[in-house]
Amino acid sequence: MSKEQIHIYTDGACSGNPGKGGYGIVMEWVGKPYKKEFYDGYKLTTNNRMELLAVIVALEKISMDNVAITVFTDSMYVVNAVEKKWILGWVKKRFKDVKNPDLWKRFLVEYKKHLVKFVWIKGHNDHPQNERCDQLAVAGTKKKDLKVDEGYVNKPKGLF
Repeated sequence: MSKEQIHIYTDGACSGNPGKGGYGIVMEWVGKPYKKEFYDGYKLTTNNRMELLAVIVALEKISMDNVAITVFTDSMYVVNAVEKKWILGWVKKRFKDVKNPDLWKRFLVEYKKHLVKFVWIKGHNDHPQNERCDQLAVAGTKKKDLKVDEGYVNKPKGLF
């Protein structure tokens, strides 16, 4: 196991849900003056997809394996899925009837490479990195060239 420690702060945003979405990431290498920020935006997605995608993209940016990572997020959806081990049940049932299976499968690939723990932080509560992630996520929703969230399936309500 690497001695390296990284703190990842993430947030997702949606203008409408579903609607234009974005994510924001702040990554800090513990004990070193090294910080990176990332954000992006999508034409049509959901808030939960953006919350999860932020975590995935951050993990994908770490080039070393076996790093001790703490993810700070205001998403109970993401924290509970991992910390309460819901995801293990989802894997057993092959993600049948689970929302966002494409992203959860992508998450697992990266999650298995490291020692990752999740910490829930209250959103919009003056936490500097969380506030910055929120600003980045909102900026993502306002980008001119929004991406297509290929995994998002928009089912009309009431028809199925």
